[in-house]
Amino acid sequence: MQIIAQQPYVKIVRQVRSLEQKDVEEQRYLYLYPDKIVTKYREFPIENVLDMSYRFSGDRGLLYLHTLQGVYSYIIKSSPQSFVEAFKARTESTIYPDKR
Repeated sequence: MQIIAQQPYVKIVRQVRSLEQKDVEEQRYLYLYPDKIVTKYREFPIENVLDMSYRFSGDRGLLYLHTLQGVYSYIIKSSPQSFVEAFKARTESTIYPDKR
């Protein structure tokens, strides 16, 4: 299946060892496919994703996936505008198939 768009995001992973605690940033990606959105550990069927929004504060922001199961947030460092537009174009053509 072909990827329509991808968006990098950051996951902060806390590593705890005997006397040390360290936060490590992992670079991950959201992938938009024709029928789903996929992260490293989750899959959202496209019909379960109601909307996407984002907000920046300084050099970081949050991308919100509004789904039937709740809102999921992802830390982003770059603008997700093209990813959000690709999602909205995909869902609009699914909801309104005659509108091309």
